[in-house]
Amino acid sequence: MPFQLSQFIRAIALRKSMRRLGLLLAMLSLNGCTSVPEGIKPVANFELNRYLGQWYEIARLDHSFERGLAQVTAQYTMQKDGGVNVINRGFNQEKQEWDEAQGKAYFVSDESIGHLKVSFFGPFYASYVIFSLDTHGYEYAMITGPNRDYLWILARQPQLPAEVLQTLLSKATAAGFDTQKLIFVDQ
Repeated sequence: MPFQLSQFIRAIALRKSMRRLGLLLAMLSLNGCTSVPEGIKPVANFELNRYLGQWYEIARLDHSFERGLAQVTAQYTMQKDGGVNVINRGFNQEKQEWDEAQGKAYFVSDESIGHLKVSFFGPFYASYVIFSLDTHGYEYAMITGPNRDYLWILARQPQLPAEVLQTLLSKATAAGFDTQKLIFVDQ
């Protein structure tokens, strides 16, 4: 009997290790890429100091790490090392609790180009490509990741005027994003 119990415990431990390895491989494949999707161009003349502060998530493509979240915001502040502290926060409606993730971001190359790499998982980074930005007032932006599976529309206010939102949706469609799959966030 003790022999069977020890085999059972080893099997559970092995199963947990395999799940962790699978999760690590998934994070590597999802978060290890800092490239820009083909045909997407990061904004030029980007000014980080104007971009810092709080942004509201207006719309997003669905991903498990944000599924079910409402009232989603992103807060960007400077770190002492020149990087950007990132705090993403949203209300999980099912659990009735706030969910928060803290990360860090750094420019991939030139600081005047809206292409950063962001990490929420230690050494694993993913692209944060700002490809549309209200360069006059820094009031709204569109961001993608390493491919067109990622799209966020952000704004400084919880809602965007209908004509601005329609313009952004048209730009996203023209850039090859499936805007029919966007989730519009309850703010």
